[in-house]
Amino acid sequence: MRKINFLLVVTVLIGLIFLGNSNKSVSLKSNPIDGSIPAITSATADLPLNKIKLPPGFSISVYAEVPGARSMVMSASGTLFVGTRPEGKVYAVKDTNGDHVADKKWVIATGLNNPNGVALKNGNLYVAEISKVTKFSDIENKLDNPGKGEVIYDKFPTEWPHGWKYIAFGPDGKLYVPVGAPFNIGIPDERHASIFRMNDDGTGIEKFASGVRNTVGFTWSPTTKEMWFTDNGRDMLGDDIPFDKLNCAPKAGMNFGYPYFHSGTIKDPGFGGSHQASEFTPPAQNLGPHVAALGLKFYTGSMFPSEYNNQIFIAEHGSWNRSKKIGYRVSLVRIKDGKAAGYETFASGWLDDATQTAWGRPVDVLVLEDGSMLVSDDTAGVIYRITYKKP
Repeated sequence: MRKINFLLVVTVLIGLIFLGNSNKSVSLKSNPIDGSIPAITSATADLPLNKIKLPPGFSISVYAEVPGARSMVMSASGTLFVGTRPEGKVYAVKDTNGDHVADKKWVIATGLNNPNGVALKNGNLYVAEISKVTKFSDIENKLDNPGKGEVIYDKFPTEWPHGWKYIAFGPDGKLYVPVGAPFNIGIPDERHASIFRMNDDGTGIEKFASGVRNTVGFTWSPTTKEMWFTDNGRDMLGDDIPFDKLNCAPKAGMNFGYPYFHSGTIKDPGFGGSHQASEFTPPAQNLGPHVAALGLKFYTGSMFPSEYNNQIFIAEHGSWNRSKKIGYRVSLVRIKDGKAAGYETFASGWLDDATQTAWGRPVDVLVLEDGSMLVSDDTAGVIYRITYKKP
């Protein structure tokens, strides 16, 4: 328990530091017509985007300024909704003049409890806090006055550790909601270390997957419709083990090993006991150790070269307890014949290896209709747009 409390204190302090960095802004006045404020100001003019390393032909720019930007979802008409964590706010941003840079921003909600997760269905915005999910109906017609919303479910656990949630609607029309383990390592009860799903009105909740320490990102294959999700490995086993994981869940009822086995083959020294690796579903791909893999998407656009079609991009937030930091990048997992076939870095440069300081931390990725890709960054407080033009 003493170790757990120490970890919580460290994590909170780190979060406060990043919060201070991400809130750099200038005073803004709202538009009297639609209640919006500018989505781009001078606050991010000095971001060192030239340090970002990308493959030839790719470039990166600032799409919008969103303090503490976390999970993202885009409406069919082009409104981007963005969750945060300790900031307690949910934002909407729009590119109203078609220049591929957001120019208007609204604060949809404030005072929420780590509203990391956002999802859309039938014109309604769903926001996940630690213990509940709220629906904001007909949201795009109410950006300047969305109201308090309707709580559709409020019975999730209230623990803060790994309690913030990524949410999304699956191909089955159900809302998927994870509940992380409330500690670094331990035996969770039936309410934790799992992914749940429910109807869009909050009814019919059921467990979809178990043995999941902490996922803050999942998506579905555009071809097989199978769920793929990231899972953060446990801490305090050293710098190089265990690995974060990319998992595939083609059906309900699968167990991915936590807390008994990590990375598919590493038995936990305290909880592994007589368990065998064969009892659990192995990872589709082991990622870097402690990279904090979060949001991910299959590339379904037409802007990038064809070699990126249906490949998985992953935002790696970066390590906090490794002697030499790792992550702070966007990675790529190659998919061949429906299976993971390689893992490589796609975009890096937010971390200075020499000084071990990071000016940005990727959180989520999103592929837009024009084929470009957005990347949220809760430390720099921005959303980037990555584009490609043949060299």
